[in-house]
Order: sequence, then structure tokens, then C-alpha cells
Amino acid sequence: MNIAIIGATGMAGREIYREAKERGHEAVAIVRNEEQAKEVLGSDAKVMIKDAFSLEKKDLEGFDVVVNAFATAPNLAYLHVDLAAKLVALFRETSSPRLFFILGAGSLFDETGERFVETIRKTPGSEAWISIPENQLKELLFLQNVENVNWVGVSPSASFTPGEKSTPVLGKDHLLTAADGKSHTTSKTMAVAVLNEIEQPTVIRGRFTVSD
Repeated sequence: MNIAIIGATGMAGREIYREAKERGHEAVAIVRNEEQAKEVLGSDAKVMIKDAFSLEKKDLEGFDVVVNAFATAPNLAYLHVDLAAKLVALFRETSSPRLFFILGAGSLFDETGERFVETIRKTPGSEAWISIPENQLKELLFLQNVENVNWVGVSPSASFTPGEKSTPVLGKDHLLTAADGKSHTTSKTMAVAVLNEIEQPTVIRGRFTVSD
């Protein structure tokens, strides 16, 4: 498959790019900084040098899947919603490419049925970055009202960090816990789950979650 990855030098994006290449797919990193991309992904990495908000339909319509692993600073967190809206607008009334959104854990429900973003909000110092999970929730709520675009989203568990791959455990809308009783997902486990879903789609216009 031909897979484009927006934000391919970030924690999630780089592992999705590597997993795609490892499985024999044609992967293209959509980035603003070619030098950084080559440093992170390798000198032979295929890259498209373009700001995500400058992308046009012609740039993306040749891909089977476009993965949105975009990340930004807390003061610009609203751009998560804006980019989702832009990609959806480009591909209304189409089935290809499939749009794959990397979402946050804040939109998941905890064991009490409350959004996890409310627990995050109580974390000391969270006021400096709470806008990110808040806007990723808004992004999901926006997507859930999109019925004429082929999209899917995925959320990690409470802790999302770099790390080695394990066999993904999947859920839908509630926080999962790993075998050690803690809620965590590594970036490489996330990549495995994303590529599994790309290769064998099971979720259509919905969100799933993944745990180690």
C-alpha cells in the first residue's frame, strides 16, 4: 500500500513509518524539515516537504492511507481540530484515501464513565498542556459527525511513551490496562496496531484504543 504519514518525525509518526517500511509498504513522510526527517528516518527515507496546512487534494489522492500523526505545542492545540477538518474537507464523498487519525487518551472513558481528560485536568501542572487532550477530544467529536469520509481513529492508553513493541490489546472507548495493572502504550506497539488496522480494516468511521 501507499501510505502517507503527516508528522512522521514525531514519536508516533516515526514508528508508524518504520513499521510500514518493515512490512513492505510504500511510506512517504510528510514533513516541513527534510534534514530532520532524514536524520530521524534514515537517509533513504521518502519525504514530501510540505506544511500540513498547505496540502492539496492532488498531493494526497494517490495514497491508499493518510495517517495524521500531527503534534503541536499546547498554545496551538486547536490545530488538531483544524487539520482534521481540512483533511475531511479534501476528501468528502470519497472512500480513498482512508484517513487515519492518531488521537489522545483524554477522550477515552475511565471506569467511572468519565472522560479521562477530567482526570488529567487534576494532575499538578496540567494547566500548561491540558489544551492538547482537550482539543484531541474536540477532534474526535468532530470526526464522529463525519459520515461521508473513510476515516478511523486510534487512542493510546493513559501513558504513551517511546518503547519496544508488544502484541497490541485492543478496545473501543474505555481506558485499558496492561497485564501489570497499569495503563500504558508504547509508540512501537501503537505502530503495530495501526498497521494491523491498515492491512485488515475492522473499524469504519470509528475510534479504537490500544494497550501494551
